[in-house]
Amino acid sequence: MDDTISRSEQKRRYKRIEDVAEELAELTDKDLKKMPDEEGLAEEIKAIRGLSGGARKRQVKHLSKLLRQGTFLDGIYDFLSQRKGSQLKGKTQLHEAEHLRDAMINEAMADWQHCRSMQIDWEPDWKSEVMGPAVAKYPALDEDALRKIIYQYVKSHNKLYYRELFRLVNSAIDQFERNRRIEANGVER
Repeated sequence: MDDTISRSEQKRRYKRIEDVAEELAELTDKDLKKMPDEEGLAEEIKAIRGLSGGARKRQVKHLSKLLRQGTFLDGIYDFLSQRKGSQLKGKTQLHEAEHLRDAMINEAMADWQHCRSMQIDWEPDWKSEVMGPAVAKYPALDEDALRKIIYQYVKSHNKLYYRELFRLVNSAIDQFERNRRIEANGVER
């Protein structure tokens, strides 16, 4: 699924993680004690506090690099939303849903164009390299429903189907995140 991410989208994702690093840099010592400390992040965060200007920006970028390389970003998002009311995780979920929707539609449009150039009928069972991994990652996605909606959108270009596809993908991602939080914490937040 990551093969379909453009360089611009990668930069936007890096910027969102940099925003997380900025929020972490603003935490108090009391909050840092409660934060799930992975790989000494608390020390990196404390190092940012006394800096200003370009040095601070470099350290924030370094912290965001550590966050990208780690496997604990979901825990950090959960901590920030729980402690500070941060909306960063929700925004990230919306961007992921938009990306999946657009990737599936672009793939279907390319296949439709190919079938049209070959003068054959395009069917809703096209070979998809995006849909399989998405359905595997987010079990609440119904592949048949996705294919029907995408097929309708490609044929009609009606924005209703575009929005419906987003709604389906977003709700599957939301359900996946809710289940992940329940498994991690034992309670829903």
